[in-house]
Amino acid sequence: MPTELAQPIEGQRRLGRSILAIVVGLIAVVALSLGTDQVLHVLEIYPPWGQPMYDTGLLLLALVYRCVYGVLGSYLAARLAPHAPMKHALILGGIGFVLAILGAVGAAAMNMGPNWYPIMLVVTALPCAWIGGKLYRGA
Repeated sequence: MPTELAQPIEGQRRLGRSILAIVVGLIAVVALSLGTDQVLHVLEIYPPWGQPMYDTGLLLLALVYRCVYGVLGSYLAARLAPHAPMKHALILGGIGFVLAILGAVGAAAMNMGPNWYPIMLVVTALPCAWIGGKLYRGA
Protein backbone atom coordinates (compact mmCIF):
# COMPACT_ATOMS: atom_id res chain seq x y z
CA MET A 1 0.00 0.00 0.00
CA PRO A 2 2.73 2.58 0.80
CA THR A 3 4.28 2.24 -2.68
CA GLU A 4 0.89 2.87 -4.29
CA LEU A 5 0.61 6.17 -2.42
CA ALA A 6 4.21 7.15 -3.15
CA GLN A 7 3.72 7.09 -6.94
CA PRO A 8 1.18 9.96 -7.13
CA ILE A 9 3.27 12.04 -4.70
CA GLU A 10 6.41 11.48 -6.79
CA GLY A 11 4.48 12.41 -9.94
CA GLN A 12 3.27 15.61 -8.29
CA ARG A 13 6.84 16.45 -7.25
CA ARG A 14 8.08 15.94 -10.80
CA LEU A 15 5.27 18.09 -12.18
CA GLY A 16 6.07 20.80 -9.65
CA ARG A 17 9.76 20.68 -10.53
CA SER A 18 8.90 20.80 -14.24
CA ILE A 19 6.75 23.88 -13.78
CA LEU A 20 9.44 25.48 -11.62
CA ALA A 21 12.12 24.81 -14.27
CA ILE A 22 10.05 26.49 -16.97
CA VAL A 23 9.06 29.43 -14.74
CA VAL A 24 12.70 30.04 -13.73
CA GLY A 25 13.74 30.00 -17.39
CA LEU A 26 10.94 32.41 -18.32
CA ILE A 27 11.74 34.79 -15.46
CA ALA A 28 15.41 34.79 -16.47
CA VAL A 29 14.59 35.69 -20.08
CA VAL A 30 12.12 38.43 -19.16
CA ALA A 31 14.25 39.93 -16.39
CA LEU A 32 17.43 39.98 -18.47
CA SER A 33 15.65 41.36 -21.54
CA LEU A 34 13.81 44.13 -19.70
CA GLY A 35 16.83 44.88 -17.55
CA THR A 36 19.04 45.31 -20.61
CA ASP A 37 16.34 47.43 -22.27
CA GLN A 38 16.18 49.66 -19.19
CA VAL A 39 19.95 50.14 -19.06
CA LEU A 40 20.00 51.09 -22.74
CA HIS A 41 17.13 53.54 -22.22
CA VAL A 42 18.83 55.13 -19.19
CA LEU A 43 22.08 55.47 -21.16
CA GLU A 44 20.00 57.13 -23.92
CA ILE A 45 21.15 54.57 -26.46
CA TYR A 46 17.50 53.67 -26.96
CA PRO A 47 14.78 56.31 -27.33
CA PRO A 48 12.58 56.92 -24.27
CA TRP A 49 10.06 54.22 -23.35
CA GLY A 50 6.89 54.43 -25.44
CA GLN A 51 8.57 56.04 -28.45
CA PRO A 52 9.03 54.01 -31.64
CA MET A 53 12.51 52.74 -32.49
CA TYR A 54 13.38 52.60 -36.18
CA ASP A 55 17.19 52.33 -36.05
CA THR A 56 18.09 49.00 -37.70
CA GLY A 57 21.33 48.67 -35.74
CA LEU A 58 19.58 49.11 -32.41
CA LEU A 59 16.86 46.66 -33.36
CA LEU A 60 19.51 44.11 -34.38
CA LEU A 61 21.23 44.66 -31.03
CA ALA A 62 17.95 44.00 -29.22
CA LEU A 63 17.33 40.89 -31.32
CA VAL A 64 20.80 39.52 -30.58
CA TYR A 65 20.61 39.92 -26.82
CA ARG A 66 17.07 38.58 -26.74
CA CYS A 67 18.26 35.50 -28.63
CA VAL A 68 21.16 35.05 -26.21
CA TYR A 69 18.79 35.38 -23.26
CA GLY A 70 16.35 32.93 -24.90
CA VAL A 71 19.14 30.38 -25.21
CA LEU A 72 20.18 30.99 -21.60
CA GLY A 73 16.63 30.69 -20.28
CA SER A 74 16.08 27.46 -22.19
CA TYR A 75 19.39 26.12 -20.90
CA LEU A 76 18.21 26.89 -17.34
CA ALA A 77 14.87 25.18 -17.95
CA ALA A 78 16.66 22.11 -19.29
CA ARG A 79 19.17 22.15 -16.42
CA LEU A 80 16.48 22.34 -13.75
CA ALA A 81 14.14 19.83 -15.42
CA PRO A 82 13.57 16.63 -13.44
CA HIS A 83 13.46 14.66 -16.72
CA ALA A 84 13.32 15.28 -20.50
CA PRO A 85 15.45 18.45 -20.51
CA MET A 86 14.96 19.18 -24.22
CA LYS A 87 11.20 18.95 -23.79
CA HIS A 88 11.34 21.58 -21.04
CA ALA A 89 13.53 23.86 -23.15
CA LEU A 90 11.11 23.56 -26.06
CA ILE A 91 8.07 24.17 -23.85
CA LEU A 92 9.72 27.40 -22.77
CA GLY A 93 10.39 28.16 -26.43
CA GLY A 94 6.72 27.54 -27.20
CA ILE A 95 5.71 29.99 -24.49
CA GLY A 96 8.15 32.50 -25.95
CA PHE A 97 6.73 31.85 -29.42
CA VAL A 98 3.18 32.60 -28.27
CA LEU A 99 4.26 35.70 -26.35
CA ALA A 100 6.25 36.91 -29.37
CA ILE A 101 3.19 36.48 -31.62
CA LEU A 102 1.11 38.52 -29.17
CA GLY A 103 3.87 41.13 -29.05
CA ALA A 104 4.08 41.26 -32.85
CA VAL A 105 0.34 41.82 -33.13
CA GLY A 106 0.47 44.54 -30.46
CA ALA A 107 3.52 46.24 -32.00
CA ALA A 108 1.87 46.32 -35.43
CA ALA A 109 -1.29 47.82 -33.96
CA MET A 110 0.69 50.48 -32.06
CA ASN A 111 3.14 51.25 -34.89
CA MET A 112 6.16 50.96 -32.56
CA GLY A 113 8.72 50.41 -35.30
CA PRO A 114 9.44 48.18 -38.28
CA ASN A 115 7.42 44.97 -38.40
CA TRP A 116 10.46 42.79 -39.20
CA TYR A 117 11.73 43.04 -35.61
CA PRO A 118 8.77 41.48 -33.77
CA ILE A 119 8.42 38.94 -36.59
CA MET A 120 12.06 37.93 -36.05
CA LEU A 121 11.32 37.43 -32.35
CA VAL A 122 8.62 34.96 -33.38
CA VAL A 123 10.92 33.22 -35.88
CA THR A 124 13.82 32.86 -33.43
CA ALA A 125 11.90 31.73 -30.32
CA LEU A 126 11.94 27.98 -31.00
CA PRO A 127 15.43 27.75 -32.54
CA CYS A 128 16.88 29.59 -29.53
CA ALA A 129 15.07 27.22 -27.18
CA TRP A 130 16.41 24.22 -29.10
CA ILE A 131 19.96 25.60 -28.88
CA GLY A 132 19.58 26.09 -25.12
CA GLY A 133 18.37 22.52 -24.69
CA LYS A 134 21.12 21.22 -26.95
CA LEU A 135 23.79 23.14 -25.00
CA TYR A 136 22.59 21.53 -21.80
CA ARG A 137 22.60 18.06 -23.35
CA GLY A 138 26.13 18.65 -24.62
CA ALA A 139 27.37 19.87 -21.23
